[in-house]
Amino acid sequence: MLISVMLSAQCTDERVNKTTPDLFKKYNTPEKMVKADIREIEKIIHPCGFYKNKSKNILACSKKIIEDFNGIVPDNMEELQKLPGIGRKSANVIMLEAFHNPQGIAVDTHAKRIANRIGFSKETDPEKVEKDLLKQIPKKYYYDVNHLFVWHGRKTCMARNPKCDNCPVKKYCENYK
Repeated sequence: MLISVMLSAQCTDERVNKTTPDLFKKYNTPEKMVKADIREIEKIIHPCGFYKNKSKNILACSKKIIEDFNGIVPDNMEELQKLPGIGRKSANVIMLEAFHNPQGIAVDTHAKRIANRIGFSKETDPEKVEKDLLKQIPKKYYYDVNHLFVWHGRKTCMARNPKCDNCPVKKYCENYK
């Protein structure tokens, strides 16, 4: 999950899901990953974009997991964010999807756009948007809200040509007129 989340930056889930089987067939543990030739990793993950930086982060992250966490991906926000290539958004996704223990709200492009349009936040920085959302959304909804933002952003509240007339939350939306 951690490597998939790293690859998903500026990339579609569909592309990541097509790329990871080849990567994990060869390198399915941090120990195997650190022994990999960086050029081989670059070649495999090239379709995901930013492959040079992502390859460096994958290797550095794998090394840190081995050296600092006995080969086990940490299961808390603070330690996850110490890993190369893992910021707050990625740590939120990993805590939610891998550990089923959401700690916050992963603010991706959809969550940011919807939070701004509806009026939950006027901020542009994802961490500030998350702070605004956390003040308004009870913790019991953290698990579902990440998925709902993505779904709503893909199906209804798209960046261009949002389907406002069909939106189930339009009566709450500051952007809907």
